[in-house]
Amino acid sequence: MATDEEEVKQLAKAIKSAQSIVFFGGAGVSTASGIPDFRSSNGIYQKETKQRVPAEEILSHHFFLAHPKAFFEFERDNLLFPAAKPNAMHLFLAALERLKKVTVVTQNIDDLHQKAGSKNVVELHGSLYRMYCTECGTTYDRSELSYDADGIPRCPKCGGIVRADVVLYEEMLDPDTIKGAISAISTADLLIVGGTSLVVYPANSFINYFRGKTLAIINKSRVAEEQRAQIVIHQPIEEVAKELGKQLNMEF
Repeated sequence: MATDEEEVKQLAKAIKSAQSIVFFGGAGVSTASGIPDFRSSNGIYQKETKQRVPAEEILSHHFFLAHPKAFFEFERDNLLFPAAKPNAMHLFLAALERLKKVTVVTQNIDDLHQKAGSKNVVELHGSLYRMYCTECGTTYDRSELSYDADGIPRCPKCGGIVRADVVLYEEMLDPDTIKGAISAISTADLLIVGGTSLVVYPANSFINYFRGKTLAIINKSRVAEEQRAQIVIHQPIEEVAKELGKQLNMEF
């Protein structure tokens, strides 16, 4: 079996020869930036919440409607990391996009790919930093918001509740976003899956649309789809990015 070092060399070679690359990423891409994931032993879903309700329930459509004060308190305490900076993988992908056709399809909602400079980003689950009024639909940047006495963001135009444009439990993914992700994956000749355990539906089904030459998986722990991949690397994703940068003589 090839070592991780050999697999990274193989991935660098595949990146060099690829015409169209898709990076499909999950929470593990941002943990090196200090943003916790959801499902690991130290993840958000394992922690006891102030609200004494499981985190998965708090992040649901019905809980948001019924308990907006508790919802926004949880969001503020557990999901917002304004000081987080892009790590080596975010920066590597942004640098690679300046050289080749690269699409980032992300399950993350932290905007770090855009902060790193990536332009071609498909956000499957939306963004915490793009906000909209649930009453009149006016859109806002999170930095523009004003809050009522309960810490709930309110629309300056109509007074409605303003929420992040993210997909909560019980909500559907945006059909155009799904279409964009599938279109990119189905026309790529290299698909790199990074920092995701591939357990969240429907995102985990997207790799079934890949018809290209090389599937690479980078994840610290094992992933069910590994038998389908030509390249498998079990290393921290930011370290892999640094090594790829060296192999490809890229600065970022």
